Amino acid sequence: MSAPFRFPKFFVTNPSPCPYLPGKVERKVFTELSGRHAGELNEALGRIGFRRSQSVAYRPSCIDCSACVSVRVLAAEFTPNGTQRRLLRKHADLEVTACKPWTTEEQYELLQRYLEVRHPGGGMAEMDESDFADMVEQTPVRTYLVEYREPSKDGKPGKLVGACLSDQQGDGLSMIYSFFDVGPGSRKGLGTFIILDHIIRAARAGLPYVYLGYWVEGSPRMAYKTRFRPLERLGRDGWRRMEDAEADAAANALPEQLSLPIRGERKRLLINA
Repeated sequence: MSAPFRFPKFFVTNPSPCPYLPGKVERKVFTELSGRHAGELNEALGRIGFRRSQSVAYRPSCIDCSACVSVRVLAAEFTPNGTQRRLLRKHADLEVTACKPWTTEEQYELLQRYLEVRHPGGGMAEMDESDFADMVEQTPVRTYLVEYREPSKDGKPGKLVGACLSDQQGDGLSMIYSFFDVGPGSRKGLGTFIILDHIIRAARAGLPYVYLGYWVEGSPRMAYKTRFRPLERLGRDGWRRMEDAEADAAANALPEQLSLPIRGERKRLLINA
């Protein structure tokens, strides 16, 4: 006889400055993910707007603001726009491997270079190798660190140019955190390509959604998420499709969308590691 499911205890953080909207204060509600039902709890909470960080599931719970909105891409219906289609062709030579959640020095060095350019002085800027290992390895659910490398040469792995910490859930992929090469001479559009790759992999595996985390209306840092359509947003009445006009306003009128055929067996396993 299986042990009874215990309703989790929730806690609230102290208010702190919002990293997305100037002058705002953020607060989060969170609970621990542990025990044999951690995966089920994480998926159930994910459907109502929670995100995972290590062994904790959290969601914004701000007193006077509701700008943070959970969004997810409908993978099977996704149609890339012209720019996205060109990026798919441009980076088609990259070798993608879904690795077990164990960190390497090469991954950490790439993360440091990314943070120095994209988020100097941010909350993760002081992250050391131990902190990085905790972020990746402390997971109670099915997690992968997906690597993106330049083509192999002479049997040796190519240069690591991108990585994404991702959870595989019953209804889709949840992208936890991605980082990539942003130095001189680096490939352009790697961040977009990593999202596109996840959408295509989810569709091929028959997984309906790719969870992109929170979209924050009014935050330029989050506008890119509305470029991946069709997109659903979570509100008080549940998930609903974001209309093109609404997405256009957020993403500054993106190029016309084009269709991309999804090939392969839809029910095959997404990734093996």
